[in-house]
Amino acid sequence: MGDVTTVAAPNGRRRPELAAFLRSRRARVTPADVGMPPGLRRRTPGLRREEVAQLSGVGVTWYTWLEQGRPINASPQVLDAVARTLRLDEPEREHLYHLADMPCEPDREAPVVEVGPEIQGIIDALDPHPAVVYNGRYDILATNPAYRDLFDIPEIRSMGVRNVLWTLFTVPEPSCPVLFREKELPVMVATLRSEYGRHAGEPAWESFIAQLSEASPYFARLWKNGDVVPPGPRVKTFRHPAVGEIRMTSVSLSINGMPECRIVTYTPNDAESGARTATLREMREKIWA
Repeated sequence: MGDVTTVAAPNGRRRPELAAFLRSRRARVTPADVGMPPGLRRRTPGLRREEVAQLSGVGVTWYTWLEQGRPINASPQVLDAVARTLRLDEPEREHLYHLADMPCEPDREAPVVEVGPEIQGIIDALDPHPAVVYNGRYDILATNPAYRDLFDIPEIRSMGVRNVLWTLFTVPEPSCPVLFREKELPVMVATLRSEYGRHAGEPAWESFIAQLSEASPYFARLWKNGDVVPPGPRVKTFRHPAVGEIRMTSVSLSINGMPECRIVTYTPNDAESGARTATLREMREKIWA
């Protein structure tokens, strides 16, 4: 990111106001809020300037000058990065833009809530291999019949919630379709946090984290750990009341034109799991016949 550009201050009062606003917002964000350890000898209640710069992907000198009210300019991308780090809500973000004498762009793209027929056709064609489309928050945007077979459990159907994290953390453990929760769920939470960094402070994300933390103390503990991992291939074991255990290799595939969304496909990890997956499909076809 190009940071430093000095300009003539457009309004003599805005720069001091901008400096005071940034300092006040920085003071209210704790290291724990952004997944950082508190460190030793911390004299400020909030983040340090260099921590804001690091988390925002900008230079320490540039951010220091900005907070000192010096006559420098910033791109919308840089201001958005600072706004995310400081967990500004939409009115605060707009205020930041005004103080920086920058036209306020609309907030980031609205999240994708559905997929088109092309993507749905791809995942349907993968049947009998389960496939799903998730966004960064693990909202379920599309599934194929084989994926629905894996999660065809009465407790899940009764929830009516199209988010796999919410499902796995709030369904009673004996009914959870994913075995070895103590190994799998921490990885999913760490993957969620890798996406959360781009959305810290956004009301929808903050509400989701808060509500799931309240609903699941286990999720709340994992979230406080602060671990971060990107999506990647894994071997997962599912259990289904009709066929028993099914071992699957999951692979994440990004989707052009759908930022932060991915297709996750599951292929049987052994012949026995392949046979059980086929059995689920046969059971489904008999119901439809």
